[in-house]
Amino acid sequence: MPTLFDSLTAGDLQLRNRVVMAPLTRSRAEEDGVPTDLHVEYYTQRAGTGLIITEGTFPVFTNRAFVGQPGIVTDEQQAGWARVAEAVHEQGGTVVMQIMHAGHVTHPGLTRGAQPEAPGETAPDRGEIRTYDGKQEIITARALTADDLERVKNEFVAGARRAVDAGMDGVELHSANGYLLHEFLSPVTNQRDDEYGGSPDARAKFVAEVIQAVAAEIGPGRTALRISPEHNIQGVPETNHDDVLATYDALLDQIKNLGLAYLSVLHADVDGEFVAHLRERFNGVFMLNSGFGSNTTRDEAEHMVEAGIADAVVVGRPIIANPDLVERWRNGAEENQPNPATFYTPGARGYTDYPFAEALAPAAQH
Repeated sequence: MPTLFDSLTAGDLQLRNRVVMAPLTRSRAEEDGVPTDLHVEYYTQRAGTGLIITEGTFPVFTNRAFVGQPGIVTDEQQAGWARVAEAVHEQGGTVVMQIMHAGHVTHPGLTRGAQPEAPGETAPDRGEIRTYDGKQEIITARALTADDLERVKNEFVAGARRAVDAGMDGVELHSANGYLLHEFLSPVTNQRDDEYGGSPDARAKFVAEVIQAVAAEIGPGRTALRISPEHNIQGVPETNHDDVLATYDALLDQIKNLGLAYLSVLHADVDGEFVAHLRERFNGVFMLNSGFGSNTTRDEAEHMVEAGIADAVVVGRPIIANPDLVERWRNGAEENQPNPATFYTPGARGYTDYPFAEALAPAAQH
């Protein structure tokens, strides 16, 4: 069986090891959504991972999800990401952009006045959301019309085109964690009575159409998908396991023959039958993230790859705190501990100032 440190081909992507940097919300952009010198430094520091997945990036200002989120809408944003991609490539790294639509998890104070939009009139299960005008009460999203769905699909495609034109190696579509595409999959947030609601096949249809359209634009080998079945957050519950199984089977059946780069799954029970079922059903490169709230350990990551549970392991917090995590794991070096107080705060503190292991540090760090 392969090891955590072996290379991997995922569609058109070449990974030099099987440690993948998770898409991590860090909130370091200004209101214009343009990546800065700080973003370039942050991602370049972590180019030793087999694959970098950027933080979730909005394809239109009207579906921005949080303060400090970068975008891929304007020429200035594209140029900022081009600097990130070039710097990562200069270090031998591979980087894809995660593209996301906030769905009902946003507010006009984030979207330059636009009302949130979702499969139906829903809202996340919390009282407030942080905006550029301070904390505001959550409001109910409006239901997307048929014309809206075509627009949203085109927004994903345009964002993917800009990402690849900026030099990104591909894109990952965000259908997890309670955001728009995930909202289509749950029978609680998707109660539509048109062709995109009702049965598991119908609820999966719009997500599949977005993936198909992006793959047609930039190539399936540059296109990937992230899902988080049964994660049950942000007002998108999936508590009926039989329905979850039917819904995700329907989704994977609609996309598994496209030749996508990979499927990334966020699920707490990495050793369970459901994760194994998803891996078999997709029948392609399968990446696994064990969930929020705890740090992935080297032992856990090695287990997932060496036992054949996943082809690569998606890692979050340890990579925040250890830009050289792969080399630390390879050499058994002690790890820095992440500081949650600086996960979403402005500036370099807790972002680019975590130290490299002294014996492993590149010359530029001395």
